[in-house]
Amino acid sequence: MKSICALRMVVVGLFLGCVVGLSSVGYAAATGSATEAIKGTIDRVLKVLQQKELQSDDKKAERLTRLIEVIGQRFDYEEMGKRTISREWESLNAQQQKEFVALFQRFLTTSYASNVDSYSGEKVEYLKERKKGNFAEVQTKVISPKSRVPIDYRLLKKNQEWRVYDVIIDGVSLMKNYRGQFSRILKTSSFDGLLAKLRTKADQASQP
Repeated sequence: MKSICALRMVVVGLFLGCVVGLSSVGYAAATGSATEAIKGTIDRVLKVLQQKELQSDDKKAERLTRLIEVIGQRFDYEEMGKRTISREWESLNAQQQKEFVALFQRFLTTSYASNVDSYSGEKVEYLKERKKGNFAEVQTKVISPKSRVPIDYRLLKKNQEWRVYDVIIDGVSLMKNYRGQFSRILKTSSFDGLLAKLRTKADQASQP
């Protein structure tokens, strides 16, 4: 995975996009809207981060576990994984698809594990929401004293619930980045080779 450093930055941005919002401004979310879904997840993440009993170093693992649970309820890892390997997905059997999604989810979550304490007072501005059928995009901007970074969430409505399937950070699509990387690996190796690389990267990211 040649662009792993750049992609880790994208994952960091994804995590920041979930944890900012303590002083959010702009855009009144309609009930049941995609924006309301994103804001609801942010509120739950902040609640975990602000729990005093979870702020000590020895509680970092527990804090991360709770954050992963909250974010996992909003992020559709199966849809994300499916979009990263495109046509290859259809050629996989059910067990292979399940194994890939599990490894991809583990890779993402361990990649942002080291950023549990990233929040440092940034604000998120909700700009607007675009919706077409069961698809929506929530456009936001993360504001800090030194930067203003656009982070847009793309969501799909499944079973009457909005689930995130891609995050666009400063114009960079998380899924497009991984799709490019995975495509190169599949061309020069195999599906098993891709799984092996994902497993290795997840193991490396989980090390202290």
